Amino acid sequence: MKALTLFDEVVVGIGVHSSKSAYFTLESRKAHIESVLNTDRIKVISYKGLTVDACRANQCDFIVRGLRDTKDFQYERPIAYLNQDLGAVETIFILTERIDAAINSTIVREIHQNEGEISKFVTNPMILIKQ
Repeated sequence: MKALTLFDEVVVGIGVHSSKSAYFTLESRKAHIESVLNTDRIKVISYKGLTVDACRANQCDFIVRGLRDTKDFQYERPIAYLNQDLGAVETIFILTERIDAAINSTIVREIHQNEGEISKFVTNPMILIKQ
C-alpha cells in the first residue's frame, strides 16, 4: 500500500454511503480488507456519517485517495475542498498502478453476478460471497 511509504500508520475507513446499497455487508467488507492488509501499521474501521468526523475521531489529518483517471480527479477534487472546509483534513491523491487503472467495481460486480471469472480483478475472490 503506497500510503505506508508516507505515513507510519494508516487507518482504512469503510463508510456507509447513505444513497448507495452495498453489494457486500459492512462486516464482510471489513473482514476482507483486514485479511488482505495484514500488518500492524494498518487499522480498519467502519463509520457512518461524514468522513471528516471519522478522521477527527481517529486523529487523522489526511485522507489518501487513489485516482485512476481524470474523471476520478474531477469527482474527488470538490470533495477534498469540502473536507478541508468542514474538518481541516487535507486530501492526498495517489495515482493507481497502471495495471489496475481500468478496474471498475460496477463492471466487476456485473461479471461476478453472471458467474464470470473475477480473480484478475479482486483480492481473495474465494471469500467474496454476497451476504
